This record gives sequence, structure tokens and C-alpha cells, in this order.
Amino acid sequence: MLRRILLGILLLLIVTAASLALWEPLIAEAPAAPAYKPQDVRIARDKFGVPHIFGKTDADVAYGVAYAHAEDDFATLQEVLAMTRGRAGAMLGEDGAKVDYAAALLDVRATTARDWPRLPADVKVLFTAYAAGLNRYADKHPGEVRLSGLFPVTGEDVVAGFVLRSPFFFGLDSVLGSLVEGKPLNREGGPALDATGKIVPRADTPVGSDPASNGSNAMAVAPARSTDGATRLVSNSHQPWTGGVAWYELVVHSEEGWDFAGANFPGSPYPFLGHNKYLGWTNTVNRPDLIDVYELVLNENGDQYRYDGAWRPLEEKRVWLKVKFGPFVLPIPRSIYRSVHGPVVKNEKGAFAIRYAGIDQSAMVTQYYRLNKAKDFTEWRAAMAGQGVPATNFIYADARGNIGLFYNAMFPDRPDGFNWRGVLPGDTSAALWTKTLPFDRAPALVNPRSGYVMNANNTPWVAAGPGDELDAAAFSPLLGVEDDMTNRATRLIDLFEASGQIDEARLKAIKYDTAYAKTGYAKSWMDRLLALNVKNDPALVDAQNLLRRWDWNLDGKGKGDALALMVLRPANGSHYQRRAGPDPRTVLAETVTHLQTHFGGLDPKLGTVLRLRHGEGAYRIDLPLDGGNDTVRASTLWDAEPDGRLKVRHGDSFIMFMTWDKQGRVRSESIQPFGSATTRPESPHYNDQAPLFVRHQVKPVLFDPAALKASGARFYRP
Repeated sequence: MLRRILLGILLLLIVTAASLALWEPLIAEAPAAPAYKPQDVRIARDKFGVPHIFGKTDADVAYGVAYAHAEDDFATLQEVLAMTRGRAGAMLGEDGAKVDYAAALLDVRATTARDWPRLPADVKVLFTAYAAGLNRYADKHPGEVRLSGLFPVTGEDVVAGFVLRSPFFFGLDSVLGSLVEGKPLNREGGPALDATGKIVPRADTPVGSDPASNGSNAMAVAPARSTDGATRLVSNSHQPWTGGVAWYELVVHSEEGWDFAGANFPGSPYPFLGHNKYLGWTNTVNRPDLIDVYELVLNENGDQYRYDGAWRPLEEKRVWLKVKFGPFVLPIPRSIYRSVHGPVVKNEKGAFAIRYAGIDQSAMVTQYYRLNKAKDFTEWRAAMAGQGVPATNFIYADARGNIGLFYNAMFPDRPDGFNWRGVLPGDTSAALWTKTLPFDRAPALVNPRSGYVMNANNTPWVAAGPGDELDAAAFSPLLGVEDDMTNRATRLIDLFEASGQIDEARLKAIKYDTAYAKTGYAKSWMDRLLALNVKNDPALVDAQNLLRRWDWNLDGKGKGDALALMVLRPANGSHYQRRAGPDPRTVLAETVTHLQTHFGGLDPKLGTVLRLRHGEGAYRIDLPLDGGNDTVRASTLWDAEPDGRLKVRHGDSFIMFMTWDKQGRVRSESIQPFGSATTRPESPHYNDQAPLFVRHQVKPVLFDPAALKASGARFYRP
């Protein structure tokens, strides 16, 4: 009897284990494959493996974009697709389940289901063709598919990826994280306001009033400022070097007139930045206040909220998160709430609704496509006026010599009388905005007298030389436009003002600048470190003396660079996120301990400490780097390895130099930290750009198909 009972228990455990291992893919319902058959698609790979996609139609090109990207990084593409289906947890575990929760909370699939039929026909066929290209690769390489039932994917799935990721580029992750954990919200963008919406004086912080930043740089130079009458544009994005928002370089050519060179993220049928024959643009992160949080008044049961004197039902939906643990996928139940304001998060402090720019819309997919095909400044601005992209600066240049900075944001049309920097009352419609302001209400600077524009995640009021500043008083404080300067912005202004007429070599020298200005948060923070009373700790005294002699340049040539690099980052990061600054003694002591433990002293060479590392075994590359997390040459974020080296994972990523000569002819150069095939170690293009990247060198972009063919590029059909 006991044996039978034990055998029964064992069988039950086996059945349970098998069920947990197999249930998730069995219940996953893959949609029907999109009906798209390309007319003619060719892919060419240049010397560095960068794909050049040629198609009879724009949709054919999108099909080829998907296939080429899958050849280089199918693993990451699948992670992005799993997010759009609520299956990231089943693929990636707990971290993926958090994304699935966010997708359910934001009701991403409802948005795409509503918007997909309304999208323009050419946009729908573009996304359908892109999905078909992914399906084609999955069909040909079934052994690489990481999750059963993930394919086929549809154009609507791809659009869902845009809807999901868009708000996280302007801080939704921070707001969600704080609310879910019941923590105080970080200070929002723009000047502080009192309860009635009036500006109050901004208080200084422990590390100064100018926040640090990790983001992107962008520069444009007009013909009048160039030695040769050319127009120049520099795209210098700072993104993670791997993963779902790592840049992927590509060039596209369609017989329908779509010609573009630039880069996109996994899951996009077109480049997000770069150039065509006529014009180009790049982006930098901006940080306006585009997210509002409302505190709801709930009834005793917690299933209704008060609104304009009446009780409304709090929408509730039960979702099952799929969370991978080893070989098993566990179903975890969660409740998702929603009010008239938007998604609702409950915590120990109450119920809080979130409303953000671009909520419940997918118009960004149309805007990016229209920008790609714009032929002049008028068409480009018309595409921008469509306001699909909720936030991000656009820095523009074209063949006719126009340059400009556009502080793009879908600013909520907020009513007066509330503190929009704080938590708002959720029981009155008077505090609920329902519209956004038109594009022409956003800050912009076009063709300034100084002959250049720049942005380095700083306030848009300073975008060019002295005398070209925008008047902040002309814009409502309710917009929440940031008033911060970064070290990178300060350095760029100083370098441009000191440069006179600018040629190509000088512009590249500016872009690779590794210095800190002795102003702002960096100066304030360094003063605090040097003012510490550390006379009872000889190692800290030595560190202070080394910092006093530091030349404020992280070029790897002077003394103290590694020490300065490491003590600056904690202050930079906390201030950029508008959190309380770190304790200076703790930062100094921890840095000294790290350097002494791993390098036997306080002054190892910067390149010995700061490294570009990628791959394992025979595929491993390990090279020295320069710059820091708020220098124009950006090594923004890193992980400390077991040997004490700092492995950079975020910073200068896709870099592109674009030039239109006097005759309006375009040429460009580019570089990436690793290569085109960042998840394919066996590929010759896994790390082939890294040696150039660390030496501040670039490679030509073979935008002209004739030049590409003459280079010996390999052509094939997917």
C-alpha cells in the first residue's frame, strides 16, 4: 500500500513537472501568417557586414531588413517579439515577466488592435512585409527559434513593440518602479512648481545644480561655419551595446524612392536616424515632464474611485504572468487596474493612476516612415508635425544648408492651478488633460547666427553659441522642459566657440573630446571630495592629492584618470536621475579599495582599467577605452569584472558623420563598438569594428549603390 502511494505521488510529481514545462507553449496561440510575397529583394553585405537592402517596393525592403537583421541577431529579435505577445517571462524569466506586466498594465495589445486598421495602407503593408521577413527566416532556421508558438508574427505584433517601448524612453520605467514598490517618485523635469502651478526657486543639491547625464550627443554645422562650405551632421547616440535597444546599422534602397542610411533597433522595419540624399537627422534623449500621477480616492471595498463627486467602477482585469524558472514556466496571477486617467497601480500608500504623453496611440510608426522619405525641410517638418513620437530631440541638417534643433515632445495641454511636478488629485476632471499641444508650441532653434546647433541631453534653451539662446520665459512652465546643463553640453559650447571655422578634422576632434569642464556638478562634487577630513587614512589622503593634480581630462594620458573616472560616476548618475547624491567619503573609500585591490595602487592607466570586452574564448576581444560617463567621448556605464577591470556596456554606440558638400552631394562615415553581428561569435563581423572604435576611427558608408558594387560586396536573395 505504501509503495503504491509513493508511486502515485511520484507519478503526480512527474505529471506536474511535465505540465509546468510544457503548458505555456501549448496554450500560446500564434496568429495566421501575414499574406505577403515580395516581388524582388536583394541583400548586399559590405566589407564590414553592414546590410544594404534593395527592393522593388518599400515593403520589399522592409522584408529584407527583417531577414538581414535576423541573420545577424535573431536571438534579440525574438526577445522583442516575445514582449509584444506577453511571453517575455516565458523566455527570460522574472525580468521578462516585469515587461509582460508593464505591457498588460499599459494595455498595449488593445491599443494596437484599435489602431492597426486605422494606419495608412502603405504603413500597414510595410509592417506586414517586415513580419513576413521574420517568418521567412524562422521557417528556414527552425533550430534557432527559442520559444514554441512565437512564429508566425504579424505586422500588428511589430507595431505593438513600438507602443510598448515608446514611453520608456522618457522615464515611465522609473515612475512604474517607484509606484509598484511604494517608493517616493523622483523629481520630475522642468522647474519646481507650487500647489497653484507657479514656479518656485530651484534648490541646489549636494552635487550642484547641474545634473549629470548619460544619453546622446548631436551636432550640426552650417555652411557659413565650415571651412569648405559644407553642411555637417554628427549622430552620436549613447545606448546599450547589446540587447533590444542596441543600434543596428543598415542601408536601404527602394525603387519607390526610399534611400536611407542609418540605424534602427531590433523590431523596426526602417532606420530611426541617419540620412537620405537630401537631409538627415539624429536624436538625443530629452527629459520633459510628460508623465503625471494621480492619487485616487477609493471606496471601502477598493473597487470604485471618486470622480467629480460620483463613484466610478475601477476597471480590473486578471492576467497570468508566465515566469520561467529553470525548465519550468510558472503561472503567476496579477490584477491590472485602470481608471479614466489611465493605468492604475495599487500599493500600501493607496491607488495611483498614470497618464503619459502618447498614451494609447501608435502614430509613431507612421511618423518615422514619413521622415525617412522626406525630400526637403518642408516635408520633414510636416512629418514632425504629425506628432507620433512622444519625446526625443531631433537635430537636423540638409543639402541646402539648413540646420536646427527641435525639442520634440507631445506636451500635455495642462490646465492652470495644479502642481504638475507632484502627485495630482484624481477625484476631479479639472486636473485631467485630454489633449496635447501642437508641434509649433515646442522649443526649436533653426539656422542660428553661430552656425551650429548641438544637444547633449541638456536644456534646449542652450543649443548654440552665446546670443542664440532661446527665451525660456516664452514657454509655459507647465511644459516641464528641463533646465539642466550637462558637462558634455558645456564642453561642446566651449569647443565650438573656440574653434572658429570648422573643418572635418576639427569636428571629429570635438566629438571625441574627453575633458570635464571645471564647472557645474563635477566641480561641486570634486570640491566635496577634496574637502573631506581624511587625515587619519593615508590612502584617502593620497587619493585626494592625486585628484588635486588631475588635469580634468579622461584621455588616458595624465595621472589620476582612473580614480577620477570612478569617483565621478556615482555623483553623475544620481544627479541625472534627480535622486539624493551619494556620500562622498563612501565613494572615495570604495574607489580607493577597488584600485588598490585589483591594481596595487591608485594610479593605473585608464586604458588598463576601462575596457571594451566582448565574447568568450577564441572570439573574445579586450581593448582599452577612454572617456567617461559625461564626457563627449562617452563611456557611460560599466560592470566591474572579477579582475577589477570595468567592462563598458553603454556609451558611444552608433556614431555617424554626415556631410553635404557645396553641390549638395552626401557622403557619410560610421562606426559601432563591436560589429554588425553582435550575437554571432562565429561571424567575421562579430567584433571587426572594435579596433577602429577604440582608436576614434570610422569606416565609409557606401550609400551609393555603384560604390557598393565596386567594393566587391556580396549580393544574395533571402
